[in-house]
Amino acid sequence: MRGMCGMNSQFSRTRRGRFNRFFALAAFSSAMLTGIAGINSAFAQTAMPVSANAIQVAGNAGPTPAWIAFCAQMPEECTYDASEPARIVLDQTTWKAIVEINERVNDTIIPVTDQDHWGVADRWDYPGDGLGDCEDIQLLKRRMLTEKGLPHRALRMTVVIDELGAGHAVLMARTDRGDFILDNKRKAVLPWQETGYRYVKREGSDNAAWVWLGNQAAPIVTATK
Repeated sequence: MRGMCGMNSQFSRTRRGRFNRFFALAAFSSAMLTGIAGINSAFAQTAMPVSANAIQVAGNAGPTPAWIAFCAQMPEECTYDASEPARIVLDQTTWKAIVEINERVNDTIIPVTDQDHWGVADRWDYPGDGLGDCEDIQLLKRRMLTEKGLPHRALRMTVVIDELGAGHAVLMARTDRGDFILDNKRKAVLPWQETGYRYVKREGSDNAAWVWLGNQAAPIVTATK
């Protein structure tokens, strides 16, 4: 899928001016992980989510060409380990880590299209320079969560169609309470049914292949300010 993330290709001067505030990936990841221990005590009261349904799969799918190129560069990120749990056992500690890392990465990485960043339509990579589009942001979240001990096998890159009809990448956390979505478009980590997206495909949990999600539509959610 080309042109993912549905972002405006113009990268504003305001956002460019923020670039110097960010670290290279190694320092950035380390600093944020260290900072988790010192989060505001109010966040410790984050309620556990209501259980969600697990999304249904509909057979093997081909990955995007940009994913294949990413795996050639970083094969360790695309390997399948059957010894890992396919689902996260969700408790207060793991939920807190998921919610905080989603929010902190969203607040730190400057969104920019691959065209503006690299001069190509679609490239999957880590946002080591503090810039990235949707899939880059989700890949960083996964790396940070696995560094916290969550199973890589349960954190699946997922392609959806967003509210604008554009391709978009999110991270699906598969848990014993259902499937939840980490997204750079919102702070909240939502059950997949509550995002308003149409689900196309994701990395498989039973082998290295991607799987179709049957173009399943999540109901449109209305919210008040």
